[in-house]
Amino acid sequence: MTAADDVLVLPDYGGDCLTEIIPAILGSQELGPDSIMDAAIADAPAVVVLVLDGLGWNQLQDRSSVAPTLAELAGGRITTVAPSTTATALTSISTGTTPGVHGVVGYRIDVGGEVLNTLRWTTPRGDARERIGPGVFQPEPAFLGQRPVVVTMAGFEGTGFTMAHLADVRHDGWYTLPGIAVTVRQAVASGEPFVYAYYDGIDKTAHVHGFGEHYDAELAACDRMVADLMMSLPRGTSLVITADHGVVDCAGQAVALDPGLTRHIDRQSGEARFRWLHAEPGHARDLVAAAADAHSDTAWVRSVEQVIDEGWFGPTVSDDARGRLGDVALVAKERWYFLDPGDAPRTELIGRHGSLTPDEMYVPLLTYAG
Repeated sequence: MTAADDVLVLPDYGGDCLTEIIPAILGSQELGPDSIMDAAIADAPAVVVLVLDGLGWNQLQDRSSVAPTLAELAGGRITTVAPSTTATALTSISTGTTPGVHGVVGYRIDVGGEVLNTLRWTTPRGDARERIGPGVFQPEPAFLGQRPVVVTMAGFEGTGFTMAHLADVRHDGWYTLPGIAVTVRQAVASGEPFVYAYYDGIDKTAHVHGFGEHYDAELAACDRMVADLMMSLPRGTSLVITADHGVVDCAGQAVALDPGLTRHIDRQSGEARFRWLHAEPGHARDLVAAAADAHSDTAWVRSVEQVIDEGWFGPTVSDDARGRLGDVALVAKERWYFLDPGDAPRTELIGRHGSLTPDEMYVPLLTYAG
């Protein structure tokens, strides 16, 4: 453990946060000196945004020799959103809005007493695409209402989460990692002024293997893909690289909820490192106190009112977003994570994210002017 493991990092909404990337590139306003994006990058004849899922800033800094292409690019660190999880962050990137506005406030979200797995778009009753319409659940337009080419895994098209955060885009799916560079180059060469690309291999590898040889090999492969992309893009094209969150190695750090909380809890949502506890009617105040007594050593314990007042989900929280939150948030410190029988993965995960530690909250914003 380092001192940073016990530091709470809040999103820098309106500043150096991934919510600002797409508005800076596709918005019509002139970019000032405090903009997240250099005007020369945003005003290029063509711009490519590449999101490398799970590539935290701190992890990249620790492995600059493994990823020399990425390490040498211009740029620095920005913050992701809260919680630091894929569904929330990718929606914030594509819509340019905060979680309190778009309403995808986590990985597992309470919807009228039923918990929706947003990445699979399922509940315990199965496929939820008709019962919980993605376009109704998340109505903010992707990419400011424009219809860019989106280069993502071919199998993602038509899924509930894709329909929620990438509605009305033009999909061009990839099947292998090298195919990303080829597909993006073809789109730009055909005259597309803006292309969005997404790759999830780093995140998957960290989940399953942690930060060993598998992780380094995956990062090195991504770095080679980025190098290939930079060499193949038409002259004048800008490349912007970011990520949705970082990752923490949580092997062996599971925490079971204190049995004294059971009588106050109706259900749980969220995820292992950002757990929402939903109180039995009339038990919310007692649940806050009991959770703080039992778990303050392993988590930042906040009532939902505190989370909203402190701006974790942005300055505005819609009624829909508010209704999807629990009563008490357990936000893991250090490398801890909280068990929930309703959120048992098929394989025990090593790398996890969702909390607000520096390793999870800081992501790169790197640029290349071709």
